[in-house]
Amino acid sequence: MKRKEWKAITAGYRHSVALHTDGTVLATGDNKDGQCDVSDWRNIIAIAAGSAHIGSSHTVGLKSDGTVVAAGWNKYGQCEVGDWSGIATIAAGWRRTVGIKTDGTVLAVGQNNEGQCNVGDWENVVVVSAGEWHTIGLKRDATVVSVGNNRYGQCNFSDWHDLVGVAAGYLHTVGLKSDGTVIAVGSNKDGQCEVNGWKDVVAISVGSNHTVGLNSDGSVVAVGRNNQGQCDVNDWQGIVAVSAGYAHTLGLKRDGTVVAGGRNDEGQCNVSEWSGIGLPAI
Repeated sequence: MKRKEWKAITAGYRHSVALHTDGTVLATGDNKDGQCDVSDWRNIIAIAAGSAHIGSSHTVGLKSDGTVVAAGWNKYGQCEVGDWSGIATIAAGWRRTVGIKTDGTVLAVGQNNEGQCNVGDWENVVVVSAGEWHTIGLKRDATVVSVGNNRYGQCNFSDWHDLVGVAAGYLHTVGLKSDGTVIAVGSNKDGQCEVNGWKDVVAISVGSNHTVGLNSDGSVVAVGRNNQGQCDVNDWQGIVAVSAGYAHTLGLKRDGTVVAGGRNDEGQCNVSEWSGIGLPAI
């Protein structure tokens, strides 16, 4: 599994999580369901946070031995990952958790009312992203598979190819092509799919109703709903990773510090004192 798909920062519904280079984890923001109770986690190499248009959230961590830990809201069994093993990467959506195994097959737990967990027959998957009602997977041949809700055409990407990244939001899906351009399908009510002019993008992240792109020069672009300032990232520089939550956005800087913009009612943007953030050396 490509190490670049692992996350050292992740923005959830109303909380933020970061991974220290020593494999420990810290979190800030809404903790009403225990989604920030990660201080005792050790040997973590990647993290994921469930984001939602409405509702509660959870946090997931991938350990160096291929097992998975989770904390937070578990009404639908989305934290029931204690028996998982041989996991190469993880993703968290609203009410569910998804993992890719080292053999390219995929596991999912949580709510499945829209079929968003029906990934048991997927093979050769290298990237997975869990939106709120749909799940998408990027295959080794650079094509995309999906399950779940398609009411707004968020799964209409049968002609997509030559992709190196995918990300799922509330009702839209975004793909990063190998040439650094970006494509999107689904609901565009807030302009979250208006990415046609983006170039030289090296990573993407999708919130509930906004889309964020990291440029090769370390600058950041964003489109979509900006009612909380979650798209006010034009002055960010020296960024190496981005993560979009419900109404806030995180950026990891080259020096291991973190910047944030957007909703901060629950303290999810209180990251100015964080340092030493990055993927552990393994």
